[in-house]
Amino acid sequence: MSGQADALLLQLAHAAGLQTAWRDVHGAVRRVGPETLRAVLASMGLECRSPAQCADSLELLHMQDDSAERTGLAIVRAGAPLVVRARGSLHYRMQLEGGGRVLGTARDVGRGRALIPALRQPGYHRLEMGGLQCTVAVIPPRAPAVTALLRRAAVSQPRALVLGAQVYALQRLSAAGGSASNIVLPGWDAGGDFSLLGKLAAAAAQQGAAALAISPVHAMFTADAGRYSPYAPSSRLFLNAMYADPAAVFDAEFLQPPHSRQVLPYVDADGCLDWPTIQEQRLSQLRRIFDRFESLQPARWSDEFFEFRRQGGEALSAHACYEALHAHFAPALGPQHGWRDWPTEYHHPGSRKVREFAETHERELRFHAFLQWLAARSLAEAQAQATAVMPIGLIADMAVGTDPRGSHAWSRQEQVMTGVTVGAPPDLFQPRGQDWGLTAFSPWGLRRNGYAGFIETLRAVLAHAGGLRVDHVIGMARMWLVPEGAAASEGVYIGYPLDDLMDLLALEAWRHDALVVGENLGTVPEGFDAAMERRGFLGMSVLWFEREAGSPPRFRRPADWPVNTMAMATTHDLPTLRGWWVGRDIEWRERHGEYSPEHAEQQRHVREQEKQGLWSALCDEGLAEPNEPLPQEAPVAAMLAYVAGTPAVLLSVALEDLLGEQEQVNLPGWAGGELAAAHPNWRRTLAQPVEALLQHGDAPLLLSVLRKARGVGEPVGRRE
Repeated sequence: MSGQADALLLQLAHAAGLQTAWRDVHGAVRRVGPETLRAVLASMGLECRSPAQCADSLELLHMQDDSAERTGLAIVRAGAPLVVRARGSLHYRMQLEGGGRVLGTARDVGRGRALIPALRQPGYHRLEMGGLQCTVAVIPPRAPAVTALLRRAAVSQPRALVLGAQVYALQRLSAAGGSASNIVLPGWDAGGDFSLLGKLAAAAAQQGAAALAISPVHAMFTADAGRYSPYAPSSRLFLNAMYADPAAVFDAEFLQPPHSRQVLPYVDADGCLDWPTIQEQRLSQLRRIFDRFESLQPARWSDEFFEFRRQGGEALSAHACYEALHAHFAPALGPQHGWRDWPTEYHHPGSRKVREFAETHERELRFHAFLQWLAARSLAEAQAQATAVMPIGLIADMAVGTDPRGSHAWSRQEQVMTGVTVGAPPDLFQPRGQDWGLTAFSPWGLRRNGYAGFIETLRAVLAHAGGLRVDHVIGMARMWLVPEGAAASEGVYIGYPLDDLMDLLALEAWRHDALVVGENLGTVPEGFDAAMERRGFLGMSVLWFEREAGSPPRFRRPADWPVNTMAMATTHDLPTLRGWWVGRDIEWRERHGEYSPEHAEQQRHVREQEKQGLWSALCDEGLAEPNEPLPQEAPVAAMLAYVAGTPAVLLSVALEDLLGEQEQVNLPGWAGGELAAAHPNWRRTLAQPVEALLQHGDAPLLLSVLRKARGVGEPVGRRE
């Protein structure tokens, strides 16, 4: 590549927001190769194979107009004036989101700009001024605070307890009876559903919990049960239909469950879910219920379903159409295929062929919309049950991206990148880097569309939740992009409009009266945590990372942990407390060849040093006896009390740790369910049914320890 071509490519990459050089975990500067830059730029629609194309793409970027006139959205903080381009008259009318109007005259500030006096009411307001029409997003000073949410529910303690649950891991008691709530349909006694969240919330509230943090419940692929990682969904705009509970919507007479049913092995000998069997059974049952619904057309439910489809609009129609098309092409292409494998005339949801398909398969599209209706109704009921007994209710989890083969990428192509996946550069945890196999929003596409895709995603996830955990929230500042077919280490960082995205997140949290927790783990850009705190977002603090290097390492005293955070002992990507203590994660990695025997032995030695450091920290806090030797069994109660003793406003404790589970939920780097030798990611269930979970084994004792350390007294009352 000539010097001129090289300079043009770098200039284009910088203009597009790519970081052509970055500093690795060892402090060394790494420069991104030209092939990586070309691949990523092409994924953004910026041609760059020649100097002429680079020049044309540069001109295109320079012509890009991010004004409110072009994008239809202006963002301004409450109490700050709004400056817009003037087009004709300076008289304006602002239609407020909550009702009412503001009339006035803008002030000409020169250079074709006009200043509109500050608005103090947060929300999305409609501005008309001369030839300008746009939405004005007025951002609140901060997102709702945990303390405010607790006070609103007449809860006095300043530090709340949260239980963390993997939805699919929950089990129900098989029961019979005349009420719909007692009906157990085929497949509904394995692999959790939304109704179980309501039951678990009631039990958790009795133990003093203020919220229930759940795994992502985004829409998956009904035609491919082999894709079940909750962090690799088909769409974040809709729900996993396999979590819907028909008994939460219909009465027993309507459901008419079979008198006898075949009992199938939904779990294997290790207690891991057989997703294909479960999904096959549930889909079969759901189709029978849909057939009955179509046949009887019960007025009340039909009217509600019609309204659900009307409000779902284009987004729901597109998702239902994708589901039907994916199933249509699966016999020929295999269930693992994606929309780019379809004939080209089906590549866009607005194409003539897609419209014809939707018309000739209208009933199938209604079925998939029906599934979303059932799921939304079931989740709404779970949140209603939760907020009846706890101040926050469900804390939803928003995955960082979606499967590039799925519904979201197909229906929002102008805002989602194609041809690249997101991940993480090489670090001490994953020396070869990480490729998560997900796609993400294009920063350029987001701006051009007034952030419509980001806003609708936030609204979808917050629709039935009192809080939101944002997975890899650092992705709002930058993402590591890996071109398809390249190694994870051969990626590049791309910058995102952090302030705009954080402001819109704060506004949506305010509109939904929900708290925000961001997973700010890993290499955090400078100033990022301060930007979160200014907006009232909580970060995450994990025991294993709250330490200083050394032999043994020195763990951070609980009193020194930050306040504005959600404290926890571990996460779904890390070992459980018992598993960490016995080195179960090291054993798995050695078993599958990631660690050689020598490396595994070295890791075990490091772990012993870490255990000694943690034991010393527990002793310093009076949670263990200094003269006692390092115990063989994990001191789970002391470890939980250590984290619970921090000033963090939220403490999240996973059910797996309360129940003494040794195996972790997810072992990054291994695909669950595909190979017999692979770690069973996202398939482990909890041995006890929801009704008995918090009364099993050491759970009552551990919960008592947590309540004492958190200062939680009587069970939380009803939220007003």
